[in-house]
Amino acid sequence: MSDDIKDVEEVEEATEEAIADFDLNMHTARLLMNEPFFASLSRRIEKISCSYIPTAGVRVNPHTAQLEMLYNPAFFAKLNDKQVAGILKHEFYHIIFEHITERKPADKKLARMWNFATDLAINSHLRGELPEGCLMPGEGPFKDLPLGMSSEYYMEELKKRPPEKEKGEGESGEGEGQEGEGNGELGDQGQFDSHDEWDKADAATKEIAKERVKEALRKAAEESAKSNSWGSVSSEVRKQIMKAFNSKIDWKKVLRYFVKTSQKASKSSTIKRINRRYPYIHPGRKTSRQAKIAISIDQSGSVSDDMLAKFFAELNKLADLAEFTVVPFDSDVAKDKIYVWKKGEKRKWERVRYGGTDFDPPTEYVNENGFDGHIVLTDMCAPKPKSSKCQRMWMTTEYYARHPYFQTSERVIAIDD
Repeated sequence: MSDDIKDVEEVEEATEEAIADFDLNMHTARLLMNEPFFASLSRRIEKISCSYIPTAGVRVNPHTAQLEMLYNPAFFAKLNDKQVAGILKHEFYHIIFEHITERKPADKKLARMWNFATDLAINSHLRGELPEGCLMPGEGPFKDLPLGMSSEYYMEELKKRPPEKEKGEGESGEGEGQEGEGNGELGDQGQFDSHDEWDKADAATKEIAKERVKEALRKAAEESAKSNSWGSVSSEVRKQIMKAFNSKIDWKKVLRYFVKTSQKASKSSTIKRINRRYPYIHPGRKTSRQAKIAISIDQSGSVSDDMLAKFFAELNKLADLAEFTVVPFDSDVAKDKIYVWKKGEKRKWERVRYGGTDFDPPTEYVNENGFDGHIVLTDMCAPKPKSSKCQRMWMTTEYYARHPYFQTSERVIAIDD
């Protein structure tokens, strides 16, 4: 990319008034008219105004696993409406193509190439919609590259280039720019947007984010299918979207993250453990970090024996990673049947109830007994329950994940039907 963003000669700097007046929500709302798929996806991505990002960028929040878009109003205030919409779509494509949930190459040079490759793949779908100077196959230093290929394809093509070309074609003013050079508003390494936040989250956090991406894509696709309008999303990209939200989850990573974020680190000062760094000066610290997890199993009549067997099969996998308390329930909690499932233990499935379904009793039990996390195994065929004091996750089959009785912002994970 060059640093000739928009018409720099015409508008050098956005005025303070223009920056103050810039409203990203207005631009995201406009997507509803022409880009219903992107509009639906946008609603599921938090937008955060900031100044330390020179342009814009998307990321997985390393603490919450939420999808976020960071943007600098001073940058956007200089662009016209079409360019703002193009940049929004560019950022959303990074999420669709899983660029933010996959790890970049560790090698710095290859990571830089990967940044370019992802932008080349995305910008193929946004010709004429972005500010001038954006990386574009078929143009400038990439005139030999075809449009519409994957990031992996462009990565392999960039690897074939001689070293001097990899570092940028600064002679013509149209190249990527030398690594570490000042690139004005284009950001570090000549990138149009910031990719610096992609690796801030760990692997387990990204695994949860992948599930959120799948869910967001599924809902956006369903809304677009109902209105029979996908906007500018090509048929090939639609196939990728369908493939993305139908892929299987890695349960071990999901559970590790859930346990990690459920933990209440109980710390207290104690003289029993001597502080190694400052012996007898600062008191030691005794820490208990084992999360107390409750798993409520729906045993109502609407949950078939086959579904119950599937739930127990998943619990046998989860027991390889953590200890948890099993809470059987239907219209109330079977308190005499509650037990602790030890880590590494294997159990056969069993049914202890056959009544109706009410999610409030297990929620109340978990709230009253100081659990750190709550997983509910159910067909979700009951009214929405009261709020949980700890984080709560739902496990159901693929069918009921697609056809829930109630809507929730809490995590819903589907196991194979």
